[in-house]
Amino acid sequence: MKLGSTILLKIAVIFIGSPVLALCIFWLPGFVNYLSYPILVGVYTTAILFFFALYQALKLLSYIDNKKAFSDLAVNALKYIKYSAITISILYVGLIPLLFPIADADDAPGLVAFPIIFTFASIVIAVFAAVLQKLLKEAINIKSENDLTV
Repeated sequence: MKLGSTILLKIAVIFIGSPVLALCIFWLPGFVNYLSYPILVGVYTTAILFFFALYQALKLLSYIDNKKAFSDLAVNALKYIKYSAITISILYVGLIPLLFPIADADDAPGLVAFPIIFTFASIVIAVFAAVLQKLLKEAINIKSENDLTV
């Protein structure tokens, strides 16, 4: 691949993270009076994990640019993305019971739907990263076997 062939993907990753960062800085602090602190801590923790996963995605794209796509570094980046997605889904499952009293008081059943959506999205990402990780490991094994064969 040519150097910089993943620039569009890197820009897309940055554009994915920008609205989340803006929401965490400007929008979420306004809800301190309405949400309990465990909920805010959970949301900010998931944001940190989300940005860690985006960082790992940027590292993975840089490995592709540096012709290290079939390396253990790329497998580790996918592993960290998978673990981040699993942790995010677990955190949101833990937040659902904390949102029930708020949704009941405000008569807003849609408030409980957001963590469920984020949980399923995180599970999909975790499964996708796990499949890619396994495929990449198998490709590395095949490549190393072919390198040994003369």
